[in-house]
Amino acid sequence: MADFDVLVLGGAGVDTIVRVPELKLPASDVLSVPPIRDYVAHSGNGVALGFHALGLRTRFADLLGDDAFGALIRARYAAVGLDHVSIPAPNGTPRSVNLVDAAGRRFSFFDGRHPDGYRFPEDFYLPLVERAAHVHVATDRTPAVWAAARARGITTSTDVHAWNGVDDWARPMASEADVVFLSSAAVPSAIDDVMRAIAAGGRASVVVATEGDLGCRVLADSTITRYPVAAPSRPVVDSNGAGDAFSTAFMSRWLDGRPLPECALAGAVSGAFACGAVGTHEELISSDALAAGMASASSTWGPRVSD
Repeated sequence: MADFDVLVLGGAGVDTIVRVPELKLPASDVLSVPPIRDYVAHSGNGVALGFHALGLRTRFADLLGDDAFGALIRARYAAVGLDHVSIPAPNGTPRSVNLVDAAGRRFSFFDGRHPDGYRFPEDFYLPLVERAAHVHVATDRTPAVWAAARARGITTSTDVHAWNGVDDWARPMASEADVVFLSSAAVPSAIDDVMRAIAAGGRASVVVATEGDLGCRVLADSTITRYPVAAPSRPVVDSNGAGDAFSTAFMSRWLDGRPLPECALAGAVSGAFACGAVGTHEELISSDALAAGMASASSTWGPRVSD
């Protein structure tokens, strides 16, 4: 029996969030804004915290800097009881500066911080893989994970964010994972083609593309099905972390062998919940709240288009 349900590899950092009236620079050279805050964030962090909040036995492994931002992350994990291990990051903790407008939309300036070509030491993460039932890979710096997981019959997932289907950095992740998440933001008019290329050129049995307030698309068995968003239970204030909340809830149902429409509904409810909280991963939906939200939404929620 595995020691933990999910191992999450990589993807912790700190978001500095600046709230602005709109995602557009004003004509002047200064703008007064609400208090600027730092939040424990980034994709792997959000997935690990999300799985943990849903009750899955979760371990998170990453590089963290010996700096104030690394300390902020470690303190958050200690506070919530997330099982995590780390080794020193050579250039410090990754960061982002995110602008968030009045409607909750965001634009992110991402500072990945790790040196070009740097890879996590294999003796750090490979021993953890064999102790997991599932591995979610939130970094392109652990290339040996795929073969190691496959050799042990361990399923894998990844998120390649707003990948355009062309840039090389995400191709190994998209082609090796069993479940692939991405955003349509980079290629909204060609997202179906990117999804089909991922499935045709790799191992993925499920490819999921999120589309913000348009919902999501799920590719399985050569068919793309579109699903709507779930109605938020509170005002939308910040979309930071919504994609991670979606994928975590989706995967929690997928790992339990549930039908894909139920997985998509779980993702929609969790994503909507995340948009109601200021910050990136400050409020995480619980298993009880997710179940209640799904029950409430199920009567009016369903596929929009199949092709």
